[in-house]
Amino acid sequence: MYFCTGAALRLNGFPCKRTENVTANDFFSDVLSLPGNTGNPVGSAVTAVNVDKLPGLNTLGMSMSRVDYAPWGVNPPHTHPRATEIIFVVDGSLTVGFVTTAGNLFTRTVCKGELFVFPHGLIHFQRNNGGTPAMAISAFNSQLPGIQSVAASLSRVSPWMPTDVLARAFQIDAGMVEAVNSKSMPMY
Repeated sequence: MYFCTGAALRLNGFPCKRTENVTANDFFSDVLSLPGNTGNPVGSAVTAVNVDKLPGLNTLGMSMSRVDYAPWGVNPPHTHPRATEIIFVVDGSLTVGFVTTAGNLFTRTVCKGELFVFPHGLIHFQRNNGGTPAMAISAFNSQLPGIQSVAASLSRVSPWMPTDVLARAFQIDAGMVEAVNSKSMPMY
């Protein structure tokens, strides 16, 4: 028998090791116990635990994240190309929402002890509704859900996306595109 937690054989691009070489530490992480640094322009920090950080998740089809929010902090619009997400609010109150492929916005307030589901691959966001920090835990039905930030994907790619393409897409002038690009956060 093999557990896919390190060395030799590989499944899903990640290494496996023989059962006799597996330890409890292959299935343990304390990374979600510490708050993330929300002192950034968006006021949030995502701490992910996926197969990259916890080898015992390989082939199990699950992962988690902790999201910390500064007062009024935002987890900007993004998508997970390989997973559905369910978010559970541990502290505070969040406005959450997602956009369907038909362009419909589904949004609501989610309070401490409540949860909300973001369907697979749809653009979604969260915002802290209060003047105090908030925290949520997310679970994903993928060992490596991926993340694609909408803003970073359009303004911090290499090579740069042509300014005229973005100007036409958003129906704004090139100067405004350049102004937005100069303030965008770096890719991941």
